[in-house]
Amino acid sequence: MIDHSLLHPTMTDEDILSGLRIAKENNVATACVKPYHTPLAKQELAGTDVQVCPVIGFPHGNSTTEIKVAEAVTAAKAGGTEIDMVVNIGKVLGGDWEYVTHEIDAINQAVTAHGAILKVIFENDYLRSEHIIRLCEICARLKVAFIKTSTGYGFVKQSDGSYNYLGATVKDLKLMREHSGPDVQIKAAGGVRTLDDLLHVMSIGVTRIGATATVAILDEARKRGIGNEPMTVTFKPMTEKAGGY
Repeated sequence: MIDHSLLHPTMTDEDILSGLRIAKENNVATACVKPYHTPLAKQELAGTDVQVCPVIGFPHGNSTTEIKVAEAVTAAKAGGTEIDMVVNIGKVLGGDWEYVTHEIDAINQAVTAHGAILKVIFENDYLRSEHIIRLCEICARLKVAFIKTSTGYGFVKQSDGSYNYLGATVKDLKLMREHSGPDVQIKAAGGVRTLDDLLHVMSIGVTRIGATATVAILDEARKRGIGNEPMTVTFKPMTEKAGGY
């Protein structure tokens, strides 16, 4: 259920290798990497079940559609089997739904033609509920594999002049689950840092999370006796944030 995130801009090749070892040791779903690390990730994860997940137009979604398509195709050809793309946020906020739909469709067709699947990142912190609902409807119609809350780097200017983000909120995840249809999976990213957070979003219908705290989450799961067999668990709900849950 975890995409182990290796996306911080300061990460060196040595940092990436260390993160890929964590991904292998914990048998996560994917290692989420910047595009230029795709060949390295494919090499290091060979022989494991861990997939390579490059990000496209990351983190602000501002590249042209043509560049995003080319970037996605290059990533898929290099070994990426799951592609996380960022929508054009300005076009979403401006209501240019024809542009937004065309771009998602073009990238989705490009990656699926190369045997990969697409996750579409909304960056919910910048959006209102009506934007999120419309994006869900578009992605369901285009049959994308996943929709995703955030990049983890979508910092919004606050009233005091500082920059912060909420990331995945329960409110938005419920909205996404309600409006995306049964065939679209949901990835929660940004702020899912504990086992309780994971269990909470899982209870809403989330099937994948993006996390840097993979080791801490799985260590806590082992402490609670969570393993390969189904079991009933309890969790502490995610902490409410201003304007969030």
